[in-house]
Amino acid sequence: MASPRSCASLQGVASLVTLEQVPQLEEVAALNAAALEALDVWQARPGEILTVVDPQQTAYRARIVSLDPEKACCVPFERLTAAVESPLQVAVYQALPDKERFELVLQKLTEIGVSRIGPMESQRSTTLGERDTLQKKSHRWPDVLRRAARQCRRAVLPELLPIRSFADTLLTAEQAELKLMLYEGETSWSFCEAFGSLRPQSVALLVGPEGGFTGAEIEQARDLGFVPVSLGPRILRTETAAIVAAALVQSYFGDLR
Repeated sequence: MASPRSCASLQGVASLVTLEQVPQLEEVAALNAAALEALDVWQARPGEILTVVDPQQTAYRARIVSLDPEKACCVPFERLTAAVESPLQVAVYQALPDKERFELVLQKLTEIGVSRIGPMESQRSTTLGERDTLQKKSHRWPDVLRRAARQCRRAVLPELLPIRSFADTLLTAEQAELKLMLYEGETSWSFCEAFGSLRPQSVALLVGPEGGFTGAEIEQARDLGFVPVSLGPRILRTETAAIVAAALVQSYFGDLR
């Protein structure tokens, strides 16, 4: 498996299993080549239950009943009454924490409905080399996403980006309509005040390491349109901040109601 630094995980929309037509419940539905590719992203096996969608984007729970290199079938058995994917595109760019805390971030952000997760190395963060010195664990990250997505019935796996530098991360996030930088220093904006009257369809959250961002990093982010915001009077651990911030934007603009 390639290093998380060298290539992006083949997830996002590539993981969406789409039926060719509106299915009849409890009847076998054949899956086309694109669906087969999506099942490969999930590393699906016969007997496994996944969330699939029809051409109208209605979601179903379906059991994979056969899975061969050139042919696969499933049996949809439950029509879901609500969309399982958020209409809001939330991207969280997280400074690498130490130990297994990034796995917790991956799991909980998947459950919250985040669409993209981008690990980064900032001046005060740990590095991939430091994390993997004692025991290499970064290769497990895509599996953490898959397990979390199966558990919460998502139809799409979050896109997992390669580890990038702080500067490259800012450029990656530049196109988001609302760009927020979690900042524990003095700021005139609370997290929710920064929303203003905006109704964005995409939000980028920049989450720093323990010890926060440096002054130079804050200015660099400001220059590219990031708004430094506070999550309140208490200092949160980096993984807590990421989870709370993602839940807040999903509550205001997404599907956490």
